[in-house]
Amino acid sequence: MTLPLLVAQAQPHQGWLTSQFLQLMLTSAEWVLWLLSALSVVSVGLMLERLVYFFTHRLQGSEGLAVKLARGELDVVRAAVEGQKGMEAAVVREGLASMDKGADTVEQVIASTMSRERPQYERYLSVLGTLGNNAPFVGLFGTVIGIIKAFHDLGLANAKGGAAIQQTVMAGISEALVATAG
Repeated sequence: MTLPLLVAQAQPHQGWLTSQFLQLMLTSAEWVLWLLSALSVVSVGLMLERLVYFFTHRLQGSEGLAVKLARGELDVVRAAVEGQKGMEAAVVREGLASMDKGADTVEQVIASTMSRERPQYERYLSVLGTLGNNAPFVGLFGTVIGIIKAFHDLGLANAKGGAAIQQTVMAGISEALVATAG
């Protein structure tokens, strides 16, 4: 007998939609584990991309440049940040370029430069946050599917002996716990 036929025989009073969802839930929680694995690969890929971006867009020797800036060696700092990538270099470059317009203007230029550069630094972080927040719920969904399967199998195995019932329930619960661990 096929699984849909067994489901229909076990629960004759269920509607079509309920039996379809039950059929989906009784197949296995393996698809949830595949989904979790795929999302994990996406997460690790995004983390590595961000790591590479942050390391390639940082200002080398920024501590030394801060000391030179405090000493007033503006030409040395200008030469050091020219052609550099990253927010720090852009802020220093724009700030030095607007120094002759007054302190308030420099402050506004720095704030606008940071606002302009920030989206590049925060790219994909919302995706990582969403995946991190929702992954436990996907695992819990796999757990629920495993428990549904265990109880369904328990309902079908009531005519068998005690050892068969125990084995049936333990198999479903172990599947549920694998989804939880994932």
